[in-house]
Amino acid sequence: MGYRFCPHCGDALVIRPGSSITRPYCPRCSKVFYRNPTVGVAVIIVESDELLLVRRLGSHEGQWCIPCGHLEWDEEVREAAQRELKEETGLLARLGPVFAVHSNFHDPEHQTVGVWFLGKRLDGHLKAGTDASEVRFFPLGRLPEPMAFPTDRLVCDKLERCLRSGVYDLLLGSRFTEEWSTPPGRACLPG
Repeated sequence: MGYRFCPHCGDALVIRPGSSITRPYCPRCSKVFYRNPTVGVAVIIVESDELLLVRRLGSHEGQWCIPCGHLEWDEEVREAAQRELKEETGLLARLGPVFAVHSNFHDPEHQTVGVWFLGKRLDGHLKAGTDASEVRFFPLGRLPEPMAFPTDRLVCDKLERCLRSGVYDLLLGSRFTEEWSTPPGRACLPG
């Protein structure tokens, strides 16, 4: 959001004096314009000690990542994660606990906060979807190159440690997996 003019009144924006953080400000509307990161969601599916990855289309084309996407306006975060997983892999998953949260600074113009959920396959057929050219499981010790996002590498390193130590199985078997996915009053994703 690189506004130079106020989207409400059309006046030129200024930098508010005395502020420690530079933010555009409209003196006429007395409105500050914040530039906030968007929310990204990802689902970690591990089967037989192998991690599900997708080869991307579009941005970062040809590079691999954990199935992910952006939260839409008025969408519950877990529903977004399930939707993105289904769109990219053809799979429906039961979501467990949040495994990791990271700020993504790899693209300075489009910063995100990523939320990685543990997931377990419920149904579906593994098939590359709308944003992926390929979908496959890989051993954590032999991930494909290139990986699209530095934060996915951090998540994979943590995941490998958790698998080796047995913590991963404890997380999947935790009480959190029984409280999955749909908050009261929200609809489930269609099958």
